[in-house]
Amino acid sequence: MKKLYPSAQAALAGIVRDGQLMAVGGFGLCGIPEALIAALRDSGVKDLTVVSNNAGVDGFGLGQLLETRQIRKMVSSYVGENKEFERQFLAGELELEFTPQGTLAEKLRAGGAGIPAFFTRTGVGTLVAEGKETREFDGKLYVMERAIVPDVSLAKAWKADESGNLVFRRTARNFNPAVIMAGRVSVVEVEEIVPVGTFDPDEVHLPGIYVHRVVHNPHPEKRIEKRTIREKTA
Repeated sequence: MKKLYPSAQAALAGIVRDGQLMAVGGFGLCGIPEALIAALRDSGVKDLTVVSNNAGVDGFGLGQLLETRQIRKMVSSYVGENKEFERQFLAGELELEFTPQGTLAEKLRAGGAGIPAFFTRTGVGTLVAEGKETREFDGKLYVMERAIVPDVSLAKAWKADESGNLVFRRTARNFNPAVIMAGRVSVVEVEEIVPVGTFDPDEVHLPGIYVHRVVHNPHPEKRIEKRTIREKTA
């Protein structure tokens, strides 16, 4: 099975549709699949429910999809520094499901592990628990959270071999492994592609069995750095 695609647009061809549940890796601007998000924007798909820790910033990352009104609902742990995210939510233009950060990570991990639901103490007695099943264990109350299994997952890694075995770089790993594992179809953007056999098995952070499509996007962090410098000097 060939997993390498010549462009982000080609990697998304035939798998993205209106109204899908999508998960996107990254934390802030760290480890976001920049090229895949841009290709998703250019595809014109709409009414998406997007699961991600946050929605980038205005005009960058998932912030681009908010500006084009392609996202109907966000499932995330915080609004972050995205003013358009805040504006749409307060104006009732964007549905938002706030989820505690650790719970969000576990919902994705559970989805990838085939676990349909789990119980957690986080959120008990708050708005987070409203409408959800609760159960007592050892004298303490827990709330049940359902796993997340996205139709499509978009993520970022540092290196991949031709079979999709992945290596992440430092904090850019963040939500990406869980996002990849959870997706019915997972597309991964990488900075370097190497031949099979390059990695020692102990070096592999996530095996290629979870990865369906890989696209090469070298050195995206340089563009992020330039953008940040421009903002600081503006």
